[in-house]
Amino acid sequence: MSRYVFLNDQLVDSDEAQVSIHDAGLLHGVGLFETMRSYDGRVFRLADHLDRLCGSAEALHIPVAQSPSELAAAVQVLLEANDLRNARLRLTVTRGSAHNVDADEPPPGTLIVTAAPMTPYPPELYRYGMTVVVSPYKQNPDDPIAGHKTTNYFSRLLALREAQERDAGEALWFTTTNRLAEGCISNIFLVHKGRLRTPSLDTPVLPGIVRKVVVELAREHDIECEQGRLVIRDLLDADEVFLTNSIMELMPVCGVEAHKVGDEQPGAMYRKLHDLYREAVDNEE
Repeated sequence: MSRYVFLNDQLVDSDEAQVSIHDAGLLHGVGLFETMRSYDGRVFRLADHLDRLCGSAEALHIPVAQSPSELAAAVQVLLEANDLRNARLRLTVTRGSAHNVDADEPPPGTLIVTAAPMTPYPPELYRYGMTVVVSPYKQNPDDPIAGHKTTNYFSRLLALREAQERDAGEALWFTTTNRLAEGCISNIFLVHKGRLRTPSLDTPVLPGIVRKVVVELAREHDIECEQGRLVIRDLLDADEVFLTNSIMELMPVCGVEAHKVGDEQPGAMYRKLHDLYREAVDNEE
């Protein structure tokens, strides 16, 4: 962790930062967060991250005292204070004190922004691909927080830990109606006969920022991209599989448990989209 964090409205030494024991994020997991990555001092797609956060805050009735521009400024102040160029950042907002939640004036929420030097995934995963497993747990489409990046994340971390104990890097979630959804910390793309496919947002899945960029890049470069209903057969029939999130960017998958994906090497579609993604990062103003 870096020396400073941004807490509510100011920079604070990380060793001195404190959050109330009554905070709803601590007591009930009532909060939202964004994990972001900066390149050369600039957070990639920061506006998209903040739009997603604010949209979820409105949908789930979590007050955010700061405007998007104020949140963006806090992120930049923190990067500069810690002298970070390439960093992993987390922006967290909670509903604040769990006391008097029925009052006409809700308590102010809590804002925490942290940053640390970027530690990338091992390069051999990008060369040879990651193995994933199928999560034993199910994603409920009727869950009101499904499709939102909330701090109520324990089930995802539990599934991820169990995957890692099986020497896998990610666990894939299916819904209670057996639709392919997403990973614990990632979105998923399949390639079948040259066509890119990914679960639609109404599965529901998290509207990932890198997912959005990949869909945009596919459209710009005349790559057919279908967002729809996918099941286990689609996963097993895929010629290529890859995952996306802001830290891993695009990650090839070489196997789903004992099932081999393609020739167990990063495929042509993955390589093309990975290169296009890196160009998008380099070219963002």
